[in-house]
Amino acid sequence: MKKWIVVVSLLIFVALLSACAGPQGPQGPAGPAGPAGPEGPQGPPGPAGPPGPPGKDAAANGATYIGDAVCSGCHKDIYDTYMKSGHPWKLNKVVDGQPPQYPFTKISQPPQGYTWNDILYVIGGYNWKARFVNKEGYIITDEPGKSGNAEYLNQWNFANQLLGKSAGWVTYKSGVEKLPYDCGSCHTTGYDPNAVNELPGIVGTWAQEGIRCEECHGPGSLHASNPRGFAMRVNRDPEECGKCHRRDAVEAVDAKGGFIEHHEQYEELYQGKHVTLTCVTCHDPHKGVVQLRQVGEPTTRTQCQNCHFKQAQYQKNAKHMAMNLACVECHMPRIIKSAWGDAAKFQGDIRTHLMAIDPTQIGQFSEDGSVALSQIGLDYACRHCHLPDTSVARSDEVLMDAAANYHSPPSVP
Repeated sequence: MKKWIVVVSLLIFVALLSACAGPQGPQGPAGPAGPAGPEGPQGPPGPAGPPGPPGKDAAANGATYIGDAVCSGCHKDIYDTYMKSGHPWKLNKVVDGQPPQYPFTKISQPPQGYTWNDILYVIGGYNWKARFVNKEGYIITDEPGKSGNAEYLNQWNFANQLLGKSAGWVTYKSGVEKLPYDCGSCHTTGYDPNAVNELPGIVGTWAQEGIRCEECHGPGSLHASNPRGFAMRVNRDPEECGKCHRRDAVEAVDAKGGFIEHHEQYEELYQGKHVTLTCVTCHDPHKGVVQLRQVGEPTTRTQCQNCHFKQAQYQKNAKHMAMNLACVECHMPRIIKSAWGDAAKFQGDIRTHLMAIDPTQIGQFSEDGSVALSQIGLDYACRHCHLPDTSVARSDEVLMDAAANYHSPPSVP
């Protein structure tokens, strides 16, 4: 009985408390978040988003040079092609006393008095000529330990059948004492002219000998580690080629000894309307003219007549038409000398990139011979074939008359 009295009393007490309670207050602040639950299963992939921005230029983001052998891992076809061009062979190291191995030429001996163990580098050697650097980094100009012999033969010239020249030794600044090698800006990759070289005869340092992939495309470490994230530099502006294919100011074409000095193609183009073209309009930058000529392929990507089709349709001289002379025979004659040249025959060993012929102009150079005129004169346009004192020689007056309106057909009355 007492048990039931206690239970009833408790119920009455609870009921009285509930009756006395006020309305429910506002919700209190949220407590701290509990620990994360286990990861659920991955859902299906969503739709592809819009393409992202182009990759960053590796050269502008602290990339370093890695060498073209690394580039060849992904770009083997391009690598194998460009290694047959002249660019990689501008400077070549002599390893273990063995001469460099070139695609189309061979150098059997160093200058007199030297062995291959005395040679550090060969400058050039691809097609025209070669010079040599000793173990101190100086260009060899005389016998070991000597100087002052201006007749010392220190440059090797390859044979030139067109000029009737056999391969042989010639002089280059012979007798000059301790001639430094300061050509790295156009003969090496990643050149730093301000860095101190450990060899006293060499000015500056570089990442790799010769003009290799990274000289034109920029250092490749970031691109190699992340090809899609870091794009290599591709610059088709003629100024890119003009950094090396020029000698001084572009406003003048330097000349000496009756020839234009070599590697001035950009300066030559600057003289005429072809300056509006890019170099790669005509040239594949990975293929050289020499290697294309070796396999009998066209040496340019496009032909003169693609633009100048009207001029190609008519020539004033029927004999020239019958001979099927190429445009370059007259419009890009060999006014440049790299190794061999014969001014009396109006013939060097490299074609010019001056292209316009002035039918009223005979000579090619300024009065002192230091600058080439902007147009091609008839001496070089015509007389490398119409040689003086031969059966095909022609006077100035005859050449000027023949050159006037050469590609203009006579008007029909």
